[in-house]
Amino acid sequence: MTDENREARQAVEAIVMVADEPVPPGLMAQLIEISTDQVEEICTQLAEEYRSEVRGFELVRVAGGYRFRSHPDAEPYVKRFVVSGQSARLSSAALETLAIVAYKQPLSRAQVSAIRGVNAEGAMRTLQQRGLVCEVGRDPGPGNARLFATTSAFLERLGLDAIDELPPLVDFVPGPEVIEALETSLMADGRSGLSGADGRDGAGQGQDHGVPTPAPERGRGNGDAPAV
Repeated sequence: MTDENREARQAVEAIVMVADEPVPPGLMAQLIEISTDQVEEICTQLAEEYRSEVRGFELVRVAGGYRFRSHPDAEPYVKRFVVSGQSARLSSAALETLAIVAYKQPLSRAQVSAIRGVNAEGAMRTLQQRGLVCEVGRDPGPGNARLFATTSAFLERLGLDAIDELPPLVDFVPGPEVIEALETSLMADGRSGLSGADGRDGAGQGQDHGVPTPAPERGRGNGDAPAV
């Protein structure tokens, strides 16, 4: 094999490797500056080599071009990988917990649970397993609770150089005019709820258009125990 042919084969492999869709042989011919027939021949040779070596991938021609794909015999393992990758996404509970730790660190599990209003044990355990939070010390107060903070992996995932680069919380809090409008709306809804569905005042709901209210059952007046 000449150096020129070896270089062309390497170029074909590299182009197909980085492409996210089938690469037409004509385009590769222009990029490598060889004929389309030579590209076709190289692709045929590479495909045959992969098959003979029982690789986990293969070079195939689809949709007018060439691309790599996993070998059909490895499908069960690829499915496991894809499913595990999907389940690796953080749940909303874990994301909420992570946000609390990021902005209030260091703090204990109990403090996180108090802020969220629900038990955060499971979410904190998940974040520790993912390497996003870690124990950084002990609370000097009673009980010496463990204190947690975010890790360097957390900064790396978010593309931050330091925790100070997190956007300020004020950016996510509604302004006073929005809060005032919400309060006004809630007060109006509360007043409208005082009237019955048929438009009558709630104070008169114990009367039914003149029909007298039935007398209490004997032996059950005013919460007395049933007569024996």
